[in-house]
Amino acid sequence: MIVCKFGGTSVQDAQAMTRLAEIVKARHREQPIVVASAMGGITNRLLAMAQTAARGRRQEALDQLNKIKDRHFREAQKMGIATGEDWVADTLNGYFKEMRDLVRGLSALGELTPRITDAIASYGERLSTAVLTQVLENHGMPAQLIDARKCIITDDNFMHAAPLFDVTEAAIVEHLRPVLKQGKIPVFQGFIGSTREGITTTIGRGGSDYSAAIVGAALGVDDIQIWTDVDGIMTTDPRMVKEARRIKVISFDEAAELAYFGAKVLHPATIIPAVRRKIPVHVLNSYKPEQEGTLITDEAPPCENPVKAIAFKSGITVLNVTSTRMLMAYGFLKKIFEIFDHYKVPVDVISTSEVSVSLTVDETSELWDIVTELKKIGEVNVENSKSIVCCVGDNLRNIPGVPGIAFSALNDIRIQMISQGASAVNITFVIDQEKLPDAVKSLHGVFFRKIDPLIFE
Repeated sequence: MIVCKFGGTSVQDAQAMTRLAEIVKARHREQPIVVASAMGGITNRLLAMAQTAARGRRQEALDQLNKIKDRHFREAQKMGIATGEDWVADTLNGYFKEMRDLVRGLSALGELTPRITDAIASYGERLSTAVLTQVLENHGMPAQLIDARKCIITDDNFMHAAPLFDVTEAAIVEHLRPVLKQGKIPVFQGFIGSTREGITTTIGRGGSDYSAAIVGAALGVDDIQIWTDVDGIMTTDPRMVKEARRIKVISFDEAAELAYFGAKVLHPATIIPAVRRKIPVHVLNSYKPEQEGTLITDEAPPCENPVKAIAFKSGITVLNVTSTRMLMAYGFLKKIFEIFDHYKVPVDVISTSEVSVSLTVDETSELWDIVTELKKIGEVNVENSKSIVCCVGDNLRNIPGVPGIAFSALNDIRIQMISQGASAVNITFVIDQEKLPDAVKSLHGVFFRKIDPLIFE
């Protein structure tokens, strides 16, 4: 068995879905399970529609909804689907009726709650997978649509719900095993789930990758394939450095660091279920299915290059907390992190001295509430417009000379924070955002002058 996850660009129109069907057909003997995202851009349009409705602009929101409906029917009908009163047309019309009711309710209520946000956002995946199921049928592959909300059981932290793994894995086995035994292809929505009470939730933007890994882990599949619109994981973002190379094979630990620190190919949490079951993950290009992509595996082979890739995040805020009470005191860091825990804001990089703590965040919606709480502990200084640059490589911490090479590349750039040692696979720098392109290009230049042909292409 394999899981094939297809992102928004892989289901964005009739041409993309037809290409997807050919990819699945070529793997039919491997018992594929298809996990799909919403059509490209649809989730954003649904959320914009919901916000319009919540502002009381009901007719404008309904007009936005009609455009979304037109797009789905137009692309389906290009493939001979939803042209009459078939099940796909009935399903799509039912969803759009439900959304019209939600728009009317939102315009009257005037408030877009996280719970309603999840309800609205979930329709993107529900619409695309209804069409996709019939596409596979039309290509000679028996398929069955599975409601992911019956399988991915989560807590009620709407918009960022966490799967409850014991009940989720049992539900996945219960609903998918019989379909697979019948020789059918399960078609499963990414990104969405529900609480134990059946209330629709989402597991965060980019969560379709996570859904695919959860399904794969529950069923013990042989491979998890992430089909996207790039050739695989690259040594850095090719939009920043045109000389970026494709990485043929990379370890789970390296891929997880890259995903967390800004590489857009994978959702950061994707790796977790696969790591737990040691299931290999392939990142592949649905526009070039003949290419081998990138293999993410438990243990990658040795590499002559100490650094495998360079990731980065922009829009970072640095918080500096200073207090003489920290000197020779215990419990100080606990108090700081309890504040971030209360507001559910993750910290990326942290550096400490005798009387101060510096840390970075990229979630700023609760920033000033956090700063207010931190000021009860000490003086707080906020610095915006920073970037994180992260050099990732297996066992990087134990390779002599790597920090020196990195520092030489960043010789003309002010480094505000450095983190090495917390992870064996990365060295992280915090710099001014305006210097990010120079930093990434310079680091890539020194670490990839020569490449190991077994690892890079």
